[in-house]
Order: sequence, then C-alpha cells, then structure tokens
Amino acid sequence: MHNPCAVIPVYNHEHALPAVVAVLRDAGLPCVLVDDASSADCAAVMDRLAGTTDTFLVRLPRNQGKGGAVMAGLREAQRLGFSHALQVDADGQHDLGDVARFLNLSQQQPQALICGYPQYDASVPKSRLYARYLTHVWVWINSLSLSIRDGMCGFRVYPLAASVALLDSARLGRRMDFDPEFLVRMAWRNQPMHWLPTRVHYPLDGLSHFRLWHDNALIAKMHAKLFFAMLARLPLILWRRWRA
Repeated sequence: MHNPCAVIPVYNHEHALPAVVAVLRDAGLPCVLVDDASSADCAAVMDRLAGTTDTFLVRLPRNQGKGGAVMAGLREAQRLGFSHALQVDADGQHDLGDVARFLNLSQQQPQALICGYPQYDASVPKSRLYARYLTHVWVWINSLSLSIRDGMCGFRVYPLAASVALLDSARLGRRMDFDPEFLVRMAWRNQPMHWLPTRVHYPLDGLSHFRLWHDNALIAKMHAKLFFAMLARLPLILWRRWRA
C-alpha cells in the first residue's frame, strides 16, 4: 500500500506556508500541518488552511523544535491512515518541483526511506554549509557506513510503519539534532535508504530558526551520545549487516 501525505512543521512561517500548501495540494498530497506553538498571526493562517479539503492541523501546546514537530506530524499521519509522509519545510527552502520524483521512487520502493541530498545555490549561508561537513563525518562514523549522503536535509519520504516504530523505541532529539540522529538510528536497523539530489534555496526574506551556537551544541552532544551508543551496539549492528 502506498498512501502518502505531506507533513509540514510550522513555526511562524505564515507568509510562505500558503504557497507551499497550494503546491502540495495541486500535486494531490493531503497535508498535515504541525503548529509548533506559532504566533497568533501564523496560527490564524493555519486555521484557515485547515478548513480546506484534505488539510489537517496538529497544534502543539508549547514549542517542541523542528524534530518534535516532525515526530508529532508523523504520528498524526499514521493515525489518519497514511502509509508514507513527505516532510517539507514551511519556509520554501525545498524544491517542490521534486515532489513527484520523491513520491515515484517511494512508490517503487515502499519499504525505503527516500532522502534528499541538497544541491545548494549561492543563497546558502557559508557558516551553515561548512558546519554540515563536520556533521557528515560524524554521521558516517556513528552509522558505520559511508552510505548516508547528507544527514541534515529534511526533505524526505518516511515509511510510517518503520519510522514510528523507531520513535516508539528511542528518545530522539527534538530540535535540529533530529534529522541526523534519525538516519543514524535507522542505519543501525538496516533500514533501506535511497538518495535523490534536490535543489535547496535560502530565500532572502526567509525566517531561519537555526540557532547557531545552541543548535550546534545540541548536534555535538547528539553525535557524542550516538558514538557511545554505537560502541555498545556494535556486535548487534555488525550481526544485522552480516545477515543482510
């Protein structure tokens, strides 16, 4: 069965969000919006969107961070009966022209996690670009694999059964540390993954919620936690890969 929807974590992106939802709905995707304790203006926009066909709203009582919002959206998508969820950022970073490519590959490989690896243009902040390379190295170390092309890009199609099973069994980071940690833990389980290049653009008037020092500290702490968890699980990880 392949019955996908889109999951969109939202925190004060009321200006870009309607256009993102419109493109996804035109592509035939129902949308699950996750209000991560946004402002009243943004909440009003989401209320209006949720009044339209096949657009659903989850409202979190306090800000959870991107990872917490994505997790809430994945759980709600599964509760609504969807089998897969395409996660899309609300700020317009992701190239929605690639939606069909991602969904087609997901339909061909329904057990796989379909992940984007970004092709940046000149709009990317250099501090964000260079910091990603350090995360890539730690993701490769902690996953015991070079197969993860990019640990930070959130443009993904999640197979919900496997994804929610992971959320139920592990305590994952709730902010910008969620994306790489999710992939590492899925790699430990031998989860099939496929990678597609996708353009990423940072709008000049875009609103970023990446907090340089705080989020980098969280990501560093996450990598350290995963490293020691990987060492403890090393025999099990190698056994699973030997069996595969």
